[in-house]
Amino acid sequence: MAKIITDLNKIKDLLSRGVEDVFVRDHLAGRLKKGDKLRVKLGIDPTGPKLHLGRAITLWKLRAFQDLGHQVVLVIGDFTTLVGDPSDKLAKRPMLNQEQIKSNMSHYKEQVGKILDLSRVEWCYNSSWLSKLSFLDAAQLAESFSLQQMVARRNFKDRWDKKIEISMRELMYPLMQGYDSVAIKADVELGGFDQLFNLMAGRKIQEYYKQPAQDILITQMLEGTDGRKMSTSWGNVVNIVDEPGEMYGKLMALRDEYIPKYLLLTTRLPILEVNNFVKELKGGANPKVIKSILAKEVVELYYSKTEAQKAEMEFEKIHKQGGLPEEIKESPLPKGKKVLLVVDLLIYLGLSKSKSEARRLVEQKGVKVAGQVVDNWQAEIVLKKGLVVQVGSRRFAKFK
Repeated sequence: MAKIITDLNKIKDLLSRGVEDVFVRDHLAGRLKKGDKLRVKLGIDPTGPKLHLGRAITLWKLRAFQDLGHQVVLVIGDFTTLVGDPSDKLAKRPMLNQEQIKSNMSHYKEQVGKILDLSRVEWCYNSSWLSKLSFLDAAQLAESFSLQQMVARRNFKDRWDKKIEISMRELMYPLMQGYDSVAIKADVELGGFDQLFNLMAGRKIQEYYKQPAQDILITQMLEGTDGRKMSTSWGNVVNIVDEPGEMYGKLMALRDEYIPKYLLLTTRLPILEVNNFVKELKGGANPKVIKSILAKEVVELYYSKTEAQKAEMEFEKIHKQGGLPEEIKESPLPKGKKVLLVVDLLIYLGLSKSKSEARRLVEQKGVKVAGQVVDNWQAEIVLKKGLVVQVGSRRFAKFK
């Protein structure tokens, strides 16, 4: 059994770094200082196959609880994903099927293991209890909330006012997530600010089932590479299993105003160092220099110092020296073809998924062939061995 650690500095850091709010702060702080062994819950719905840096924020906070000796309970929402979390959604979320969900979560343990000590994780799937509820059980669970309380939720209210459809299925989601807390007897639940309604529902539902209400720790939200909330469905993510060079490149493309937040939320740098970097930025330091430090820290966190240094050298070679990466995906020349339209070329080389996407990339001047920008999507490209095609600043392919 892990020893409970009551180090006041570690508890202070746990309750403050990257934390938006805590309900109920005094109660949770008191239990941590007292040395109570807590069951700390985090739910993850497998809506995509890769975990990104935004999701990693709560996982690192979970690791902080784990390092203090508390019991981490990771709830994989293989059942709730069937329903779909409506949090921050402005339209009805489509339902995923079981095959998609199974595929999405097939490598979750490997990814979570980059952050948590898996030997000390209680790993649960909420289908093991939610799928067993009868219609009467579900009706009793629904008694814990009124329709008025559900519709008062911000995104539901916005959709209601705009006469945008709200499915009854979506109203069930907070009830199911709250019931997860009942099923595992959670003392604490973690989540981002977009999860606040669902997390508070857990408190209410635990009380309905005569359990002590869990405390809640809300982490700050991380903007994605385009400035919106980092979201798999929007594709503006830095995944924790991205290749080191890709991860480094994405972070170097980050908008300058988000550097302080990324230093705080995505690295393990001490707060004092983070604050010093922020002061340097305000004092006129070159943002690219600080960004390179950020990028190396993140790559090292999920890979190694060697990989971080290699990613930096590769980036410098491509962007400052006009060179090419050492490793480029190679494809054979297509049989019987001497020329291809550039959009077909991108699809053949795996640099685009569709002609519409390829056309958009070309029109945005994001495609280079043999080092030259191609801005006409109908351009014909003469094929030959060694021809290098580039999309954006990080994706390359060539013919062998």
